[in-house]
Amino acid sequence: MEGPRPMSTTSAQPDLLYSEEEDALRAAVRDLLTDHCDAAGVIARSESEAPHDMELWKLLADGMGLAGLLVPEDRGGQGASHREAAVVLEELGRAVAPVPYLTSAVVATEALLACDDSAELLARLASGRTIGALAVALHLAPGAAFPVVRLEDGVLHGELTGIADASAADVLLVPADDGGLYAVERDAVTVLPQVSLDLTRPVARVRFEGAAGRRLGDAEPAVRRALLSAAGLLASEQLGLADWSLTETVRYLKERKQFNRPVGGFQALKHRLAQLWLEVAGLRAAARGAADALATGEDVDVAVVVAQAYAAPVAVRAAEEALQLHGGIGMTWEHPVHLCLKRAKADSIAYGTAGAHRGALAELVDLQAP
Repeated sequence: MEGPRPMSTTSAQPDLLYSEEEDALRAAVRDLLTDHCDAAGVIARSESEAPHDMELWKLLADGMGLAGLLVPEDRGGQGASHREAAVVLEELGRAVAPVPYLTSAVVATEALLACDDSAELLARLASGRTIGALAVALHLAPGAAFPVVRLEDGVLHGELTGIADASAADVLLVPADDGGLYAVERDAVTVLPQVSLDLTRPVARVRFEGAAGRRLGDAEPAVRRALLSAAGLLASEQLGLADWSLTETVRYLKERKQFNRPVGGFQALKHRLAQLWLEVAGLRAAARGAADALATGEDVDVAVVVAQAYAAPVAVRAAEEALQLHGGIGMTWEHPVHLCLKRAKADSIAYGTAGAHRGALAELVDLQAP
């Protein structure tokens, strides 16, 4: 069984540059999203009772094989690394794509990779024909204590809240009070939607009333590994959000005119955009560092908390600046900037807040508070 990756004591230099293969993957994913994930469609879907785009998921997972990027080839996947998954998440973040990629292809998949008896289910998730969700609240950081359900007479009882993409999942990975992680079919539980700021990644309350489950392995190492990868790769999604916000704002300010000159030529706005560019560049370095660390196993814990301590404030600020600098049109429901702001706000508390990650970083580097 593969356990959580230990923090390395080596000082290998991380590779923050994109490879040719990663650039090609980015181009392919962006082309697909351009054709099948327009902003108007995402906005309309967010207003419906079925926010997830299952047709888009099928194209990404089945057509391109992206659901199995993190799964070794001998276990039914693509045998890629977290670097490639990070590139995919950047593009999905740019489009605010309503698909369960992070929750199924990253979080649930990583949890299964840490379990002994998961080969069959792992292959199903890698194919994309089955969607998985880890039944751990979206806000929990790596290493945090997590709620569990009761195991009584071989079946599960209890309730778990804040489960991301539970409504789209075919199978839930559920931690129980005996220390095990159980696979539970979606039909065996009751999923109750909860109010969510980000309608493209809904959360839900999951109720277990005598639900049958199959033990896959130990919950603690599986959940820790899953949340560590989730926090590290979430930074790439936040990078995509921030980059789109900056790019679209620059484009709009070049076209919008006041006093017969482009608004982007005003010095005060130039300064704001220049500052934002620097912050997004820093976020790119932090996100790439986390993805490379997860891929190589070098200094993983530090790289992940550094990325998350930096990513959330930048992504939120980029989206807020985009909304303000788009003026009146940015305040409308028809413009997609509100999708970015809501996702950035929701991501800022996903898998641990920036403050929690700063505290974790202080402990990791033995920097005591005064």
